[in-house]
Amino acid sequence: MLIIPRGRPVHSIIRQNIVEILYFFGKGYGYDIYRIYCDLFPKVTLRSIYYHLRKGVSLEELKIEKVVIEQGDYSWGTQVEKIYYSLGKNAQPKMLDTVQKYFDDRNSDNRLRHDNNGSNEVSEKKVMLKEVIVQ
Repeated sequence: MLIIPRGRPVHSIIRQNIVEILYFFGKGYGYDIYRIYCDLFPKVTLRSIYYHLRKGVSLEELKIEKVVIEQGDYSWGTQVEKIYYSLGKNAQPKMLDTVQKYFDDRNSDNRLRHDNNGSNEVSEKKVMLKEVIVQ
């Protein structure tokens, strides 16, 4: 006889994808993780990301690295609380190639921008490349 456990399964594809992102990203706050997630994987809601971040902390797949309160002019007030997450002791990243390639490309773009010392050469090259592809 097969016994099926009650309740919601502990494993989540969304939370595993967050673990993959944090493996290569190091640490990040909720909205930053959400933007990267939407670039790499099927769209999810911001609320779902925050749920899985909290659930990941409770399962020790993720841990809270630090909490920063930043001052600014936001639609909801004058300050924002950013909770930075990193991998916890129970995280099991699979090191997906798509995630690694995303961060490799992102880092190479940042290096090009820093090498040009603020010039617009990189953006001009991207525009020229887009124009060639369109023609």
